[in-house]
Amino acid sequence: MIHPTAIVHPGARLGKDVEVGPYSIIGEHAEIGTRTSIGAHTVISGHTRIGRGNRIFHHVSLGEIPQDKKYAGEPTRLEIGDDNVIREFCTFNTGTAQDLGCTRLGSGNWVMSYVHLAHDCVVGNHTVLANCTQLAGHVEIGDHAILGGFTGVHQFCRVGSHAITGVGSVVLADVPPFVTAMGNTAQPHGINTEGLRRRGFSSDTIARLRRAYKTLYKSGLTLDEAKQALAAQAAECSEVGLLLEFVSKSSRSIIR
Repeated sequence: MIHPTAIVHPGARLGKDVEVGPYSIIGEHAEIGTRTSIGAHTVISGHTRIGRGNRIFHHVSLGEIPQDKKYAGEPTRLEIGDDNVIREFCTFNTGTAQDLGCTRLGSGNWVMSYVHLAHDCVVGNHTVLANCTQLAGHVEIGDHAILGGFTGVHQFCRVGSHAITGVGSVVLADVPPFVTAMGNTAQPHGINTEGLRRRGFSSDTIARLRRAYKTLYKSGLTLDEAKQALAAQAAECSEVGLLLEFVSKSSRSIIR
């Protein structure tokens, strides 16, 4: 399952039925789970652990050192879960000692061509990162989020679960869960209604999230006043509680 032109370090750990394509290079500290396939001309370096059943296409760079001038050779890591699709020319760097020391991609993600995950990013499960999405360092992306093509996310920003960004969005503050955002700079444009329907959210839950969105963005309340109103609504809807928790923990503030 390993092409004769591939170079696999003797110290690398490859699971059962791993495929390595032509001219790919697998470094000493790589761990690759069973049934993962790696396309041609891919380089997996650094302390990189990849789970089961991933499809990694051609010309991908995983586990290279962070693009951070403070990096001084510390043995930081990249961790990738199971059943991800990682398309051509993606670049995922390891973490830095100043933060998590690890960049993480969860499971079941669909990562399209030319996506960059900088150091210490944490991406959840079942996300879609469309072509040329660029995540700066220390970014967090929640489960089931969708980032449209050419979305750029500033360092330390968070995008909540089930949120979606439009093509070409520039995210300079946190995007709350369930929210649609777009523009340069990204602004809120309602709840991600269609995405929530596709994932089985009930009409009642979507209606309550719409009400919460209006409270947060359309009521004329200050952010603190809106959080107080959301706290009352959260008693009747756990999803509103997740929205409130995200907003309350925001350090960069939210798009508004």
